[in-house]
Amino acid sequence: MLEDLPCLISRVFESSSDQESNWHYLAYPFHDSSNSKKRQKLDEEMATEEEDQSKRKKLSHRLEAYDDDDPSAFNRLTRDLILSCLLLLSRSDYGAVASVSRAFRSMIRDAYEHRRRQGIAEHWVYFSCTALQWHAFDPYRRRWITVPPMPASPTETFAFSDKESLAVGTDLLVFGREMTSYVVMRYSILSNSWCPGVVMNSPRCLFGSASRGGKAIVAGGTNGREILNSAELYDSETQTWESLPAMNRARKLCSGVFMDEKFYVIGGMANEREVLTCGEEYDMKRSSWRLIPNMSDGLIGENGAPPLVAVVSNQLYAARYADKMVVKYNKRNNAWETLGKLPERSYSMNGWGIAFRGCGQRLLVIGGHRGLRGGMIELNSWVPNGGPPEWNTIAVMQSGDFVFNCAVMGC
Repeated sequence: MLEDLPCLISRVFESSSDQESNWHYLAYPFHDSSNSKKRQKLDEEMATEEEDQSKRKKLSHRLEAYDDDDPSAFNRLTRDLILSCLLLLSRSDYGAVASVSRAFRSMIRDAYEHRRRQGIAEHWVYFSCTALQWHAFDPYRRRWITVPPMPASPTETFAFSDKESLAVGTDLLVFGREMTSYVVMRYSILSNSWCPGVVMNSPRCLFGSASRGGKAIVAGGTNGREILNSAELYDSETQTWESLPAMNRARKLCSGVFMDEKFYVIGGMANEREVLTCGEEYDMKRSSWRLIPNMSDGLIGENGAPPLVAVVSNQLYAARYADKMVVKYNKRNNAWETLGKLPERSYSMNGWGIAFRGCGQRLLVIGGHRGLRGGMIELNSWVPNGGPPEWNTIAVMQSGDFVFNCAVMGC
């Protein structure tokens, strides 16, 4: 039945009389980056195989009542049944589906809400190697997804300012400066467009951040006058910021992750010379912070980038850029265990210019190097399995050789 479903869905779509050839919102062009003969499976984070089979059997029984060769079959399909079909597709196919008609365009928006409720998520990585251009890549289907350029600011200062990025829900947020004020730009995959986002209650830069579902937390950073210990929570559904209790230590150039349903701030600088090795854990249920001594010991140095950390399957990993090693955090003894080397061509400038991210069940390293035809960006992937890293190059693109910003969106 699994093999038959895509054909059925295609014929149902073809029977719609409300065709729109120029749908401007989710009609992404896709480009395969490999010659794989078999279609890759959806994100390993989706429901287990047994759950998938159960869902498909239930859907199969509901679909058996319909004759897919009957032109009137589409009119007898309920909205809920069509949404059930959409949940079996990769979201990289949603652009083509949405271009069929206004009705399907509306259903795609609802499909993301249904995916969220059922815990279905596919993880794509977004990164920027130039001022206003972002790239998106699906590491499981190995597809590039076109992202429209960010709009140019009137003074061009936003384009050249230091920026941070954060993916939350179905949005990508980019934080930067415009003249003397802070600016947030928001890219929505639902509209495939950029628009102004909501500025924090206490605007800042060089902060630590992470997202979990439709919510995100930012902590620390600097407002240009002082280093902050404040934190805020962002709700992507309401597009609002909520102030949280302050951390124990003020810090900038720190990193943030979610692990075990808690938010962690790791490393950073207390001032221009003091490197912080302590981390902090925020318990969202208790609304309180706990200091963790020596949590980032050995990960960063003075004038270095924020700790390169990532979480996969509730395990914390880090890229130790000084010796190009991958380490894993031991929660029991609060120490780091060396696993093995980073990819050979993972160049950085004291930790700057390289991305280290958890993307579903994978660890990704995105870095650049100079080739015969200019700058090249390489995406390397490894699924942690208890042994040393075995990196696979899953994509290469000609671009700049320096990664300025990177975020992973799971929805």
